[in-house]
Amino acid sequence: MLGLIQRVSEAQVAVSNEIIGKINSGLLLLLGVQKDDVERNVSRMLNKVVNYRVFSDDKGHMNLSLLDVRGELLVVPQFTIAADTKKGLRPSFSTAASPSQAQALYDLFVLQARNLCPIQAGVFGADMKVSLINDGPVTFMLSS
Repeated sequence: MLGLIQRVSEAQVAVSNEIIGKINSGLLLLLGVQKDDVERNVSRMLNKVVNYRVFSDDKGHMNLSLLDVRGELLVVPQFTIAADTKKGLRPSFSTAASPSQAQALYDLFVLQARNLCPIQAGVFGADMKVSLINDGPVTFMLSS
């Protein structure tokens, strides 16, 4: 499981010109599922996302997590993150999970995240428009 997190001052996701998820200060997570991922990858990724120290403490050091700052989480499914880009000039999706596997693990991630922090989510398989103001900018690629 792969996740691109961005520290944001605000972010939103829209489907068919309708905003379906919007957060203020927190993290935007673009979540990709690989074909070898299983349920335990969900727990590992979720633990990393909510505990990764990317928010500044009173000294300006990145020592605080999403949970520490009581931030919000916007999760957007993004299968292109699971692409293999090592060869050539066109991505290969041979490492990405099947749509049914990816949706099941994405849905489980969102369900488990709801128990930890305020969360908004994109729609699996939809054509989405994501807008954000990256705070920093701060962006990290995580893997479980």
